[in-house]
Amino acid sequence: MNTLGTVFRVSIFGESHGAAVGVVIDGCPAGLPFWREELMADLSRRKGLLPGTTTRRESDEPEVISGIFNNFTTGGPLVLCTRNSDFRSGDYEQFTSIPRPGHADFTAGFKYKGFSDMRGGGHFSGRLTWGMVAAGYFARQILSPAIITASLVEAGGEKDIAAAIRKATETNDTVGGVVECVVKNVPKGLGEPSFLSVEAAIGQIAFGIPAVNGVEFGAGFASSRSYGSLHNDPFVDARGKTSTNNAGGINGGITNGNDLIVRVSVKPAASTGVPQKTFDTEKGEMTELEVKGRHDACIARRIPVILESAVAIGLADLLMIDRGINGLREK
Repeated sequence: MNTLGTVFRVSIFGESHGAAVGVVIDGCPAGLPFWREELMADLSRRKGLLPGTTTRRESDEPEVISGIFNNFTTGGPLVLCTRNSDFRSGDYEQFTSIPRPGHADFTAGFKYKGFSDMRGGGHFSGRLTWGMVAAGYFARQILSPAIITASLVEAGGEKDIAAAIRKATETNDTVGGVVECVVKNVPKGLGEPSFLSVEAAIGQIAFGIPAVNGVEFGAGFASSRSYGSLHNDPFVDARGKTSTNNAGGINGGITNGNDLIVRVSVKPAASTGVPQKTFDTEKGEMTELEVKGRHDACIARRIPVILESAVAIGLADLLMIDRGINGLREK
């Protein structure tokens, strides 16, 4: 489904080459300020505009349909969208009969009986993350004074990100990466175990980001190679501060007030310029496919602001759930 959240509910809509993409946000509190310039700053980060990112250039200018009056949220459903204009649908015509390896072409064609919009990946496109970033803008305000920052810490298995992207570009290929997000000033007590723990809430929305194929918190998978005596985070004061943070700011699915740390694995973009052998369903035989069009050599370069937004949305929903159960309380 395309809706996520219990109280702060986010629904994304649109297709890559359709008229528009956007978001519906229900449960957003009244009185949050809306500054178009601030939102545009986040949306510009999502575009990339860096070496290794797509040359598709959309304005991404937000159009407010409802939920904002005199530059403040009204408490009603928020609906924002942006119009699509810079697309080349002709680049995608062949993928109806020759599904691209690694893409949703085959599965979408099967699931939706051939009626899905194949252009630019349709509803499966990273273009729809515009709505996630827009929702994240309001979620950050709900979480204030929490500070959420993410960065690309690895690309193609290398710490030298520029070199890894340059190598992929020179070979007309793509590389993946690792994006790390850190949240400071995290409210304590967020999370509703067992099935709406912090990890579950953030993990569900993080996996909704196209190309994300792994999520870890704190020490993550490295903890499987450690010992309990080394992995545990000793408390050093009555407020819950710990001397280490292998748990990533979470105990028992609940935030403990230390920095929340989450990392995601981003696979290489499936649209690679390297010719690949795949099956032509129309001819019933193997064929060579070379993907044309404008694509990212390293899609992970555009993920940081999207991950920040995903984390903000998940935490904002948990905060509003917690207030509904426990009311306001000391930090």
